[in-house]
Amino acid sequence: MQKQPLLGLTLSELQNVVKNLGMPGFAAKQIASWLYDKKVLSIDEMSNLSLRHRELLKELYEVGAEIPVDAMRSVDGTVKYLYRAGEGHFVEAVYIPDDDRATLCVSSQVGCKMNCKFCMTGKQGFTANLTANQIINQISSLPERDKLTNVVMMGMGEPLDNLDEVLKALEVMTASYGYSWSPKRITLSSVGLRKGLQRFIEESDCHLAISLHTPVPLQRRELMPAEKAFSITEIVELLRNYDFSKQRRLSFEYIVFKGVNDSLLYAKELLKLLRGLDCRINLIRFHAIPEVDLEGADMETMTALRDYLTAHGLFTTIRSSRGEDIFAACGMLSTAKQEDDKQELI
Repeated sequence: MQKQPLLGLTLSELQNVVKNLGMPGFAAKQIASWLYDKKVLSIDEMSNLSLRHRELLKELYEVGAEIPVDAMRSVDGTVKYLYRAGEGHFVEAVYIPDDDRATLCVSSQVGCKMNCKFCMTGKQGFTANLTANQIINQISSLPERDKLTNVVMMGMGEPLDNLDEVLKALEVMTASYGYSWSPKRITLSSVGLRKGLQRFIEESDCHLAISLHTPVPLQRRELMPAEKAFSITEIVELLRNYDFSKQRRLSFEYIVFKGVNDSLLYAKELLKLLRGLDCRINLIRFHAIPEVDLEGADMETMTALRDYLTAHGLFTTIRSSRGEDIFAACGMLSTAKQEDDKQELI
C-alpha cells in the first residue's frame, strides 16, 4: 500500500490524522513543527512522539519530501530545478537570487489548460493538478530554502485552476504552525479565472498578478484563448470591487512583443482599461520558444512604454530578465526531460 505524504497537510488535516490513529490531539502541532520548522525527512526523526506513535504513523504515512531530479544553473546565479510529479512527469521551480532578495517561482500543475500562445507549458497540454504536498515540496526540498525571501506562483500551470490545493499550500506558507511567512512575501499569477479569482481574493491576503499582455480583447483572445471565457474587461470590473490600496498589491503582467503590443497606442489603451484601479504594470521581456512566431521588443521600446505609463499615473516597471542561458522560458526544461524519458523507453 502506498503511504500518504504528511508534508503539505494543513493543521486541521494533521488533527484528523492523529485523531484517526488514536494519538493525542497535541501531536498534530508537534508533527507540524517537525515538518515545517525543523524540516525533517523521516518520521523516525520526530523524537517527541512516542515510539509507538511513530510506528503507527509509519504504517500509513511518510514525510513525502523528494529532492530535485535535475538542475540547471545560470551564469547570473538563477537555478532551475526539476521535480518529479508522478511517473514520467516533471515540474519546474526556479530559484532567483537578487542582492538581498531570493525568490522561488513555484509550479501548480503538470502542464496547463490555458494554452497561451507564448507559453511553453501550454504546449505540453494539461496532465494533472499538483497536490499541496508537491507544491510545498518545491520549497521544502529546495537546496537554498533557508535563503528564500519571496515565493511567486508563476511557474507551470494556472494556480486558480487548482485552487483547493493551492490555498492549502498558501495556508502552510503563511500560518503560524507552518512557515509563518507574511502574505506580502507571496504573489500568485493568473490569467484570471473569474470564480477562482474571487475566491482567492477573499480567502487569501497574498499579492495578485494578472496576466494581461494586451488591453485589446480580440488580440488577447489570439494570444490567450482563456479570454473567450474570462474577458479582461470583466476581470478588471471584478477587481474594482476590492481594495488594493493598503497591504495587498495588485499588478498586471505585460510581455512586450515586437510589433504586436509595443506601441504607445497600446499604452493609451492600458490607461483606459485600468483607470482608477490601484495597481502597477510589470513589463516583461519575451523569451523565445520553439515554433512560435513572436519576438521580444527591444529595451528602447520597453523603456518608452514604461516612461509613458508612469508619466500618466500608472506605475510601471521592467522586470529584469534572468536565467536566459538555462531554458529560461517556463516549461522548456520539463518538456526536454519528458522527451528524453520517452526516447529511453523506445
